[in-house]
Amino acid sequence: MNNYLSSANRAVRKCFQNYATFKGRASRSEFWYFWVFFIVANYLANVISSTLGSLVSLGLLLPYLAVGVRRMHDRNRSGWFVLVPFYNLYLAVTLGDSGPNRFGANPETF
Repeated sequence: MNNYLSSANRAVRKCFQNYATFKGRASRSEFWYFWVFFIVANYLANVISSTLGSLVSLGLLLPYLAVGVRRMHDRNRSGWFVLVPFYNLYLAVTLGDSGPNRFGANPETF
């Protein structure tokens, strides 16, 4: 369990370090750890106050979009595929390219 928390912590920290970076690649684990963080943070903030929930959602929107775009890059697709319903989910759950692609080197796996 501690290994999962350590991996999740590193993935969320990396997403915040790349807050608005839409270049490069994000591993599948980085994307999904940040997605879980996004959902849990929004839920907890909304439990406290709907205003706080809105502020948290707004504050996390840009890094969430950035990691989504980088995840599409890991699949060697344009970041615009984030806007395509269902196909973007398929791309998010499948393995990325094993080597370098036009968007950069293979990302760190958490």
